[in-house]
Amino acid sequence: MSATAVHSLWTTAGGVTSAAPVEKFKAPVIEYTQLAPVLIVIGVAVVGVLVEAFVPRRARYYTQVFLTVVALAAAFAAVVGLAAGGYGTTKAHIAAMGAIAIDGPTLFLQGTILLTSLVAVFTFAERRLDPAAHGNRVDSFAAQAASVPGSDSEKAAVKAGFTTTEVFPLVLFSVAGMLVFPAANDLLTLFVALEVFSLPLYLLCAVARRKRLMSQEAAVKYFLLGAFSSAFLLFGIALLYGYAGSVSYAAIADVVDGAVTKIDPALADTMGNDALLLVGGAMILTGLLFKVGAVPFHMWTPDVYQGAPTPVTGFMAAATKVAAFGALLRLLYVVLPGLAWDWRPVMWAVAIVTMLGGAIVAITQTDIKRLLAYSSIAHAGFILAGVIATTPDGISSVLFYLGAYSFVTVGAFAVVTLVRDAGGEATHLSKWAGLGRRSPLVAAVFAVFLLAFAGIPLTSGFSGKFAVFKAAADGGAGGLVVVGVISSAIAAFFYIRVIVLMFFSEPKADGPTVAVPSPLTMTTIAVGVAVTLVLGLAPQYFLDLASQAGVFVR
Repeated sequence: MSATAVHSLWTTAGGVTSAAPVEKFKAPVIEYTQLAPVLIVIGVAVVGVLVEAFVPRRARYYTQVFLTVVALAAAFAAVVGLAAGGYGTTKAHIAAMGAIAIDGPTLFLQGTILLTSLVAVFTFAERRLDPAAHGNRVDSFAAQAASVPGSDSEKAAVKAGFTTTEVFPLVLFSVAGMLVFPAANDLLTLFVALEVFSLPLYLLCAVARRKRLMSQEAAVKYFLLGAFSSAFLLFGIALLYGYAGSVSYAAIADVVDGAVTKIDPALADTMGNDALLLVGGAMILTGLLFKVGAVPFHMWTPDVYQGAPTPVTGFMAAATKVAAFGALLRLLYVVLPGLAWDWRPVMWAVAIVTMLGGAIVAITQTDIKRLLAYSSIAHAGFILAGVIATTPDGISSVLFYLGAYSFVTVGAFAVVTLVRDAGGEATHLSKWAGLGRRSPLVAAVFAVFLLAFAGIPLTSGFSGKFAVFKAAADGGAGGLVVVGVISSAIAAFFYIRVIVLMFFSEPKADGPTVAVPSPLTMTTIAVGVAVTLVLGLAPQYFLDLASQAGVFVR
């Protein structure tokens, strides 16, 4: 049988006659300039992988640090350029064939993620805190990540002066995923972005130079629980597709509001089925609340924060929260506003147990990194209060809080890297006794960060909490504000306890030393303190900026 005959049989069987006009395939329209921040970061991440393959080992560290800093700075400049061009306000629209929303919240969150990551990367590049090994400066990461902890191959790698410079491209891939996550305008883009930023984080958690086994255990826990959350999200996406016949945010919102007239015959049986909507929406929320670290999806947070290399913990604690809350806001405000009566009571409950759970359990912690982990859980609860407001002020207060919180977090973890003993970082609280007498400047800086976490006036923490609580009260969630204030009071107890321990306890003779960092970590800490004080003393400009950026494009 000839090829022509086969083709005619195939087209006839498919219900296509040769007379029917053939639709031309339309090329996709991609607005490259508006996607520039993401494209810059992904492009340089790929270059970073090539650097690992082709650049001599001796030159890799400097090349990677230079490329990473330039990429993040250039991407931030691109975000500022887009905002100046009006893409956050008058020109806000849906780009990349409906996959990405370019609007105020997207640009604000992308700018926050890029600046936070830029500051955090300086702690990745720090090489002066540990004593030199075999004449080579060492950083926080394993000499050779593939070698078994304590094995001969690891000792040989340390002796040869190897370093895991792959962490820099991994950070860039993770940042690229985080930039897309809050901007995603359909559920598949959301899922792909989640995987792109999560997978590098699982790897980064496993490569600590000291306490390798604890680091690898943290990575495995994060990976397994992260896989669960991804599965929930994907299952929720499938159910919402069955409900609406589309993965696009706007299309799902239309079906929720009952504004759809044309029903796809293939989906006639399931379309508009409320059971699918409620179960699917709940599953997607579960996946996002896991990333945010809200109770009861917080189990991974303390173990991963404690086991991961501290620079990675700081980066993850700040940037992941910004990206995840951005995605959560867009989902609730753009896709499910018609379902607010259903999701608000659930989010009320989650916010209350998150605030109280994080604050109460933190009191019992004896490790500084675990204490900061439970603190971050409590903060997730405070931010959820702003999310629940369901008003424009709710969006802008959450944006402001995320910006303020991320810099305090990176700064606090940068200080944790400085306090060291023979085994590396001294994270047990008893080791911090008398630190204020031994190293007053470091203790004072850490005290500023702790006061900001506690929400004491004249710090960014107070401005942020005031904004979200005010939005929640105006949005009819006054009861939540009362719980938030009680939780803040409980949380203030353990922050103040650490300050008292540092300044009013006798230093121990065998206590830790405070390492003198390079200008890199000094910059991270200085930026953290500056942002904390500026947003505390003169927050109005940034509050206005957040309120201008607080409108989602639909």
